[in-house]
Amino acid sequence: MFVEDPTAPELAAEDRHHLVRVLRLRPGEVVVASDGRGRSVTCRFTGFGSLLEPDGPPVLVPRASPAVTVAFAPGKGERPEWTVQKLTELGVDRIVPVATERSVVRWRDQRARTAADRLRRVAREAAAQSRRAWLPEVAEPTTLAELVAAEPTLALADPGGDPPSLGHPAIAVGPEGGWSQAEQALGLPTVAVADATLRCETAAVAVATVLGALRAGLVAAVAAQRPTPGAVS
Repeated sequence: MFVEDPTAPELAAEDRHHLVRVLRLRPGEVVVASDGRGRSVTCRFTGFGSLLEPDGPPVLVPRASPAVTVAFAPGKGERPEWTVQKLTELGVDRIVPVATERSVVRWRDQRARTAADRLRRVAREAAAQSRRAWLPEVAEPTTLAELVAAEPTLALADPGGDPPSLGHPAIAVGPEGGWSQAEQALGLPTVAVADATLRCETAAVAVATVLGALRAGLVAAVAAQRPTPGAVS
């Protein structure tokens, strides 16, 4: 549960409804309140007043390093919400919807702001469900050129790219039509997470999974170059 100050938790109306009407908590049950910036406090559900009573000192969870950014070209329907939900669960620090030349969905002006607000709500719910102490930043929809300027370590996801590494903790996933010639001509490094052509949302989750595992030391980094197809070792 996210609050402004975990040591004196004040719940928003929708959070109160979730605890009382959806989860149907009973007095004495444990709830962890976090400020979304790494600080959390174990609380007890009281069933009255502010509903939560701190039951211990604040705990600070350090932010993982390096920060991981995943940008993706939004698809149709509920695919963007699903993508943001999964990227949040996997611990991505910055999530960026990006417009590309071959994007099917394009958010502009008020529609872009509305979409970003909706995706932030999805991220907040996903972070609470997965018990993340840090809320990800969900950026306003942007262009690839703007993203390049903001992310100096940016790489493009591409089936022919090098193996992923923490040297490129910011990766952009293109639309299902792939990157245009002009976008490829930007000269950005490319990173592959699969030999097949994946859906945008699948590729974004694959990127987040691999970068998160590398950052947590769950998998070891491999050589920078992929083997030549057909080569015999």
